[in-house]
Amino acid sequence: MSEPARSSALAPFRVRNYRFQWPADLLTSWAFEMETLILGWYVLVETGSVLLLTLFASLGYVGTLVAPMFGVVGDRIGHRDLLAMMRATYAMLGAVLMTLALSGHLAPIFVFAIAAVMGIVRPSDLGVRGALVATIMPHGQLIGAISISRTTMDTARIAGALSGAGLFASLGMGPAYVAIVCLYITATALTLCIVAPAKPQLAGEAASEALQRSPLRDLKEGVAYVWTTPRMQAALWVAFLANLTAYPLSNGLLPYIAKAIYGTNQTGLGYLSASFAIGSLAGSIVLSLIRDIRVARLMIGATVVWYVTLLVFAQMQTVPTAIVCLVVAGFSQSLAMISIAVILMRTASENFRGRVMGVRMMVIYGLPIGLLAAGSLIDEIGFAATGTVYAAAGLALMLAIVLHWRADLWHVHAPANAR
Repeated sequence: MSEPARSSALAPFRVRNYRFQWPADLLTSWAFEMETLILGWYVLVETGSVLLLTLFASLGYVGTLVAPMFGVVGDRIGHRDLLAMMRATYAMLGAVLMTLALSGHLAPIFVFAIAAVMGIVRPSDLGVRGALVATIMPHGQLIGAISISRTTMDTARIAGALSGAGLFASLGMGPAYVAIVCLYITATALTLCIVAPAKPQLAGEAASEALQRSPLRDLKEGVAYVWTTPRMQAALWVAFLANLTAYPLSNGLLPYIAKAIYGTNQTGLGYLSASFAIGSLAGSIVLSLIRDIRVARLMIGATVVWYVTLLVFAQMQTVPTAIVCLVVAGFSQSLAMISIAVILMRTASENFRGRVMGVRMMVIYGLPIGLLAAGSLIDEIGFAATGTVYAAAGLALMLAIVLHWRADLWHVHAPANAR
């Protein structure tokens, strides 16, 4: 790697706050992935129901409906403080599950209850951390910073999936949750080490009006801001579509695919989950090294490749071929999701970033809808047919989005394609 490329890739770490946020995000993401794999496998084994598995996975996203309010709170109290409180909540909930597992009182009903509470807070983590990155980083380093931030989820999905599967299989659920709680506590401490940038002080009447405004008014302003900005609206529709029709095939359904389609165990599930993350990590690294890219065009191309790959994945019958498909799918989804984040953060003014990312997190609600529908469809027509329907529908709707917003997404001189 050349010296200029290396300098470009590591430039965000010259910012002190980023050197604390990146490892805090990494440890949080690692714990997320361990929990997702361990609890998903536990629910599937204890209940034997793919429908209950999809219900459990859907509970992790119930908070997407209130994600914009987290954005409002972040804009008011500061994204650093909000993120620290959220991560302390993860630690407390993890400690409850750890105690139940170690004492032998764990049951699926408790897992569903904790997952529902966690699901209120957890979906907003990505949006709040994105808003914090945009606040602490210079504008010229935003693409690199967001790309490298994305590697926290990618590397965590590799290490978290493999280590979570290994700990669960060898030591049991209780000891695995001891490690998860330790990760959350450390992430909270690192988040508190970030020095929150001072907000510009409003004077006189402006300050008084800001204090008197209701959170609901702030929320309405944020939604209106997104809805009246075409490139933001288009990017959010792409994000909603991906959560509705793409992520169910490579996220929530993986425990079922591993057990029912490929006949493998927790270790095989870890390999499948890690393969998607390896591709995603490669995409994040590649994008962190590239400058002067047409971001909206990249989003379109990467999303199309993602859906085409999922069409092929739905027909695979062996673990090695599925792994290859998941690597390619992970690579393309990373490029697509980073592009969406860059379009939103470049467009949003500083005082709206939290609310914009809150609305971005709200569209994740497409994922539980897609998961629940997939669970029902699989019982009726099987996984291969369900995967084909999802990928084909996603591809067709993606092309419709591009045609509708072609002036804002495809034209070389569109603001979303500015270099």
